[in-house]
Amino acid sequence: MNKELQKGDKKLLNAWAFYDWANSVYSLVIASAVFPLFYGALFKLRGVKKWEVFGKEWESSSIIFGTTAVAFLIVSIISPILSGIADFSGNKKFFLKLFCYIGALSTIGLAIFNLDMIYLGLTFYLLALVGFWGSLVFYNSYLPDIAHPEQHDSISAKGYSLGYVGSVLLLLICLVLILFYDTFQIENEIMAMRISFVLTGVWWIGFSQYTYRYLPKGNGNTGKFTKDVVYKGFRELSDIWKAMQGQLRLKKYLIAFFVYSMGVQTVMLAAAYFGEQELDWGETDKTLGLIISILLIQLIAVLGALITSRLSTAYGNIKTLIIINSVWIGICGWAFFVYTPVQFYITAAVVGLVMGGIQSLSRSTYAKFLPETEDTTSYFSFYDVAEKIGIVIGMFVFLAMQELTGNMRYSIIFLIVFFAIGVVFLLRVPKEHSK
Repeated sequence: MNKELQKGDKKLLNAWAFYDWANSVYSLVIASAVFPLFYGALFKLRGVKKWEVFGKEWESSSIIFGTTAVAFLIVSIISPILSGIADFSGNKKFFLKLFCYIGALSTIGLAIFNLDMIYLGLTFYLLALVGFWGSLVFYNSYLPDIAHPEQHDSISAKGYSLGYVGSVLLLLICLVLILFYDTFQIENEIMAMRISFVLTGVWWIGFSQYTYRYLPKGNGNTGKFTKDVVYKGFRELSDIWKAMQGQLRLKKYLIAFFVYSMGVQTVMLAAAYFGEQELDWGETDKTLGLIISILLIQLIAVLGALITSRLSTAYGNIKTLIIINSVWIGICGWAFFVYTPVQFYITAAVVGLVMGGIQSLSRSTYAKFLPETEDTTSYFSFYDVAEKIGIVIGMFVFLAMQELTGNMRYSIIFLIVFFAIGVVFLLRVPKEHSK
């Protein structure tokens, strides 16, 4: 058995950050690049744009957006329960592994997704998403446990950077399989995409083992299991909210994060479907073009995360977040007028610059604002639940706007409201600790 490493140890920090390398392939290959193309191709092969689900015909993208919203709602509900159980058992690592394996195995299950068995396919899609985000509840909660406050920004940025590099590497492998499927004696592009889903799940499980080798189990708490443990997480969320009434800076920051996160996550989840459905690709290969744009986002995001870390050191976290949110407002406004691949590439480059930055800085800012406490899981459970509820609202708003207008562009332009309100709330965050 490995000797438990001390807080701040470089090997421990690197092992924690390496989970981003392992699991980020899901967010790129499944959420952003290959699955949206695969999903769109299934409808194109049938010559339809709608499909019946639960007795009603829906736009193809609305089905996925609705499933995504439901998945995030499930994560929001179960996270507090699992947080309470994890605190009781003192074994956060077990739950990190559990959600990792649920997500990775369901990702592999997407290889059999087809419209004739759409309920089974959507179930795999939902469970993969729940597994990915559920594991992040416990992964994020480790940050204050394994790193000192002055290390939060840099190691958080390193985690995201590793995630971007690792996911880009696998996406390139998948791209080669898809574009040159005949060279590898694969039946067609669709089958190559199915193989990509299997590779993604295997990658996720395999590389996460390095993280599990060095992360501590948890707080080592033991005791008698009762039904009260199941509700412990909800009571903790209530206690955390009450405690925040005396932590004005943390409370106002979390409100701002809740609002602007609706916009960030919705844009990221919907971007590939926008590119697949709304652009005029002309003679450009849609598969190659869309994956190139996603790769562009990922590569520039590595630089964006590092630049954001430097900016936060020089100007402070809140000022940097205000700047980034202002850029997001411009991105959404510009997206309404994007029709060509070149315009989409330009948009992708700017998105990449601010995407990694806002994610890593939001996480580390929250950790930095936390009071002195050993109960980091509860605070990060609150953070994650707030983020997931925001995503549910954002996705349902996006879906509703698309169904009402029949045009995804109006849904994207509407997200400006979330970023603008987020900026207003960020401006109200006190500069120093305030009660």
